[in-house]
Amino acid sequence: MTRRLTAEREHGKWSRQDSGYVRAGGMTAEDGLDTGSRIQAAGKGSSLDDRMTDKGSEQRDRVILIGVRTPQSEVDEQDSLDELASLADTAGAEVLGTVIQNLENPEPGTYIGRGKMEEVKALAQELDANGVIADDELSPAQMRNLSDALDLKVMDRTLLILDIFAQRATSSEGKIQVEMAQLKYRMTRLSGIGTQLSRLGGGIGTRGPGEKKLETDRRLIQRRITQLRRELEDVRRHRELLRGHRGEGAAPVAAIVGYTNAGKSTLLNTLTGAGVLAENKLFATLDPVTRLLELDGGQKVLLTDTVGFIRKLPHHLVEAFGSTLEEAKYADVIIHVVDASNPQAESQMETVYDTLGQLGVMGKPVITLLNKTDCLDDGMTGNVTGDRRADAVVRISAKTGAGLDAFERVLQDILTRDLILVERTYGYQDGGKVQLIRTYGQILESKYEPDGIWVKAYVPKKIYGSI
Repeated sequence: MTRRLTAEREHGKWSRQDSGYVRAGGMTAEDGLDTGSRIQAAGKGSSLDDRMTDKGSEQRDRVILIGVRTPQSEVDEQDSLDELASLADTAGAEVLGTVIQNLENPEPGTYIGRGKMEEVKALAQELDANGVIADDELSPAQMRNLSDALDLKVMDRTLLILDIFAQRATSSEGKIQVEMAQLKYRMTRLSGIGTQLSRLGGGIGTRGPGEKKLETDRRLIQRRITQLRRELEDVRRHRELLRGHRGEGAAPVAAIVGYTNAGKSTLLNTLTGAGVLAENKLFATLDPVTRLLELDGGQKVLLTDTVGFIRKLPHHLVEAFGSTLEEAKYADVIIHVVDASNPQAESQMETVYDTLGQLGVMGKPVITLLNKTDCLDDGMTGNVTGDRRADAVVRISAKTGAGLDAFERVLQDILTRDLILVERTYGYQDGGKVQLIRTYGQILESKYEPDGIWVKAYVPKKIYGSI
């Protein structure tokens, strides 16, 4: 059944005239012409100053989000657009409204139907939007045709994520990875983006390698990508060297993985005092950080915080960030952090496991931490209660520290599985071996005897041959 809706402008805001859900400063409406679509529009209400950056030199993108709900969709499109809105906010854009259309498949030439394009164009004019962001990766033809039809800046989910990565990358490695991913994405869209390539200015899609690279031809871009690939290969070799040193040290490695904004960096900070940036934003940190954690009993473990995963993670990023993501591939234990307070926790867990599968991270012990219990009401279990693929599940709050003692006990139990129990007496001339055990093993008992030091300890297999 369709309904006819009206709205009027009062004091710079939208107000509803019928019985419907009303948000502060905005409205939600359903289109009476097309039961297969839904429009959500927030009021204009923002001043010119609000639309400028701190420096006043770059206008903030004012965008409308568009998505297509198909029968094959595994996640509800509204939930996906809510996540897209969070990504847009992280990138610095202002989301004015969302449009969803039900289709068997996205239109091959324009992503959404012709009638829906007219609807989006009218909405953009009414709300003074200067761009649209599609919830899927657009083909060059779709991007060009949408831009021509709407006369607006057209972006897609992939470009948005790349832009966030460009803002967040701080290390030379991260900047190389982002630039390569952006160039590979844009090389196939030199004709698709059309006249936008020549537009100078700021906003989403213009950060990173810069406009001058986009204005070069494919040959020059490919040459730059080849150069970046060589630089990334040097980075991979350096990381392998570091892993080799870690292997010699024999301290086990636990990789912290999870959906973006699940609380991975907060966990690392609470456990080790790492001081990593932890914000309630998507992709707050990109560069992996490794810190040493000493468990009760003296067992040492290296914790590595990795970049967060997300639905529809662009394959350009998966390839470009291979040297970063493969930290999980070489870990001894996977620590899977889940935001238990998120309504989409189950689907986010699936995304993480799918991405781990793409990276070839299989057959490793997994500890799932149901995080952010401090955000739940008393007695609430959250939106996920378990994980059948994990070796252990622990409910924690990385922010308050609740449950971390239980997690450390579980981690120690799992690490002990791969340790060898040693009971022997070392002569005083072999004090270096005892120190090796103290550094990388877990001494249960020790005592000094006339002929040497008697030790009972768990030691990693990697150093067993050296002691």
